[in-house]
Amino acid sequence: MAKDTPGAPDVLNLVAEGVRPSDAADAVRRPDVVPVEVCPRTFVIQPSLVNIYVLETDDGLVMIDSGLATDADAVFAAVRGRFDAPLHTVVFTHGHLDHAFGLRRFLDAGERPHIVAHENVTRRFDTYMRTARLNSLVNKRQWQLPSLPWAPSTAGDFIWPDVVYRDALDLRIGGEHFALRHGKGETDDHTWVWVPGRKVLASGDFFCMTMPNCGNPNKVLRYPEEWADADEAMAALGAEVMLPGHGEPILGSERIRNGLLEQAEFLRSVVAQTLAGLNAGLRHDQIARSIRVPDHLAHLEHLQPTYDRPEFIARNVIRRYGGWFDGYAADLLPAPGEEIAAEVVELAGGTDELVARARELAETNLVLACHLAEWAYLASPDDPDARACVVDVFTRRADADPSLMSKGVYMRLVRTADGSYEPESEGGPTQPGPAGP
Repeated sequence: MAKDTPGAPDVLNLVAEGVRPSDAADAVRRPDVVPVEVCPRTFVIQPSLVNIYVLETDDGLVMIDSGLATDADAVFAAVRGRFDAPLHTVVFTHGHLDHAFGLRRFLDAGERPHIVAHENVTRRFDTYMRTARLNSLVNKRQWQLPSLPWAPSTAGDFIWPDVVYRDALDLRIGGEHFALRHGKGETDDHTWVWVPGRKVLASGDFFCMTMPNCGNPNKVLRYPEEWADADEAMAALGAEVMLPGHGEPILGSERIRNGLLEQAEFLRSVVAQTLAGLNAGLRHDQIARSIRVPDHLAHLEHLQPTYDRPEFIARNVIRRYGGWFDGYAADLLPAPGEEIAAEVVELAGGTDELVARARELAETNLVLACHLAEWAYLASPDDPDARACVVDVFTRRADADPSLMSKGVYMRLVRTADGSYEPESEGGPTQPGPAGP
């Protein structure tokens, strides 16, 4: 699928080029952004890594998503620099930090739009207050931040919807029909918006020109089957313009339909393969290694593993249907990892021997070498050779993996070992983070 409008640089492309994710997020931040008209009376604003959409109507402006808290000034300036009409309604496609936290400047200026979201958004906000530090830790790992980022922790940190719905909500604004529909996918609180008079579909994060974020190893359960249901429902609409939560707006009914159906087919394939493995009695690692993207889908730009991976989606399916026991009896109630590592070092004849073998193995089997390097470091965290080995081996592993999720996990260990990473058991929120779980 082609992208048809100019816009902010792609964060995932920058990460693939070796840019640290938090730096990539900063690189795409544009404080002086202006609205770009995608189709008549329909505009995109791209202040950072997320899209905000503004639709002019005869009753005022409809905004779909509001961006990060750190986008608030840029979004307000962009809207008020172009439009005089009142902000009538704001729709949150879901409650993530990069979609539902950029409205504060409008409210501070006295504007009082209707704020509409699925009913689970309020539940998400309640959960965020209970898990604020966890959210900071998650974003620190995923975005490779040097210290804990800010996460909302009190009711005043949130912009609460005043209109919520369960399955469907139909609005009439300026004589136009706005159809809001609930679906589960990356989240359980997701809304997609169909504006039939314009043939415009706002897909939220149901479609983002990368492999669906449906298996994130750091985050809560995702819903691949329901995601595919939503894709198929959206594909049937005949949309001529699709407004995704990230990346560029997509034009052309055939490309939109094909992209949504291809994504649905991919998700259903991963689910089917995973359930086949569970029914065959395979271990979790065997199932994850066995997943294959169908050949006719593997080359597609919007199904590349630049964010998530098929193996991670499979593990999410396993978590939903098969529990957490991984098939290895010793892992049911395992010994501490440090004790296992110490025994491996003893068997190897010492830390130096295990480090040497890890470095040797890295030339032919980088995956296996990572196990040895991590054992050496866990057993001897103050040994400079063990630290250097884990830094070298896992940096190579991160460089070789296209997935931002993978890179975050690997580089967390690297930066812990090289001392550039604030310990997760210490410190507190210090800066705004780029995204949320």
